[in-house]
Amino acid sequence: MNDLINSSLEKLKEKNIPNAEIDLRVLLNYSNYSKNEIILSNFDLDQININLFNEVLNRRLSKEPISKIINKKNFWKDEFYVNEFVLDPRPETEGIIEESTKLIKNKHYSIKILDIGTGSGALAISLAREFINAKIMAIDISEEAIKVANANINNKKLNNQIKLKHTTIDNINEKFDLIVSNPPYLTKKELENTPYEIKNYEPLIALDGGEDGLYFYRDFSKKINNIMNVNSYLIFEIGEGQFRDCIDIFRLSKLNFHKKAQDLQKKDRILIYSKL
Repeated sequence: MNDLINSSLEKLKEKNIPNAEIDLRVLLNYSNYSKNEIILSNFDLDQININLFNEVLNRRLSKEPISKIINKKNFWKDEFYVNEFVLDPRPETEGIIEESTKLIKNKHYSIKILDIGTGSGALAISLAREFINAKIMAIDISEEAIKVANANINNKKLNNQIKLKHTTIDNINEKFDLIVSNPPYLTKKELENTPYEIKNYEPLIALDGGEDGLYFYRDFSKKINNIMNVNSYLIFEIGEGQFRDCIDIFRLSKLNFHKKAQDLQKKDRILIYSKL
């Protein structure tokens, strides 16, 4: 195997980078002069921009996540542009899309959807893919996140279906058939102990759920009922161990608990409420 590959792999492993071989392939392909996939077993140094490769390798050795280096992250059926101003969309959040498609069987139904805290726009765009006649409003309090979501919406040519707003739910005066959210839910202690890669390369505004991680759920329980149509649904993600707390919080709302859904690790991850 090529000396560059051997030495680069060794450096990645010394830094305890998980999946070092996969990361190396991604970085080599990112530095590739052509669109042909680089395979480690028959790698040719002339295939890559060596200066670019050394730059991105050093970034990875500094524990910067691959997604932030190459500005790409896959979610549901699409690839999304991401940067340091948005949370990387995660596989467990795909549960929101799955549950939405189970609840609303007619994919041609003209529904109004609200995505609270849209970040990269991954949820709004994925829902637009599934419900082709839906009108979607995606909101976020971060101007930088709105810019990222806008880039992704433009890239997917979904401007006619998704409208972005730099605002909070306090300024929403419409009613919706489906409201989705992956709000910040880390506690203060969890935020302090979160891995280096997350703490230093993901926006804290998208992670910080307040002292006990439940700030946004309390806010939702007081306000979301007012912007939901009759026979509508609220689907949101929760953190590990927050199921009971969220159930207690939403007892004070006028919404009905519909069901919970678990992630691949069998952890309670998605809660669904309805307004009848």
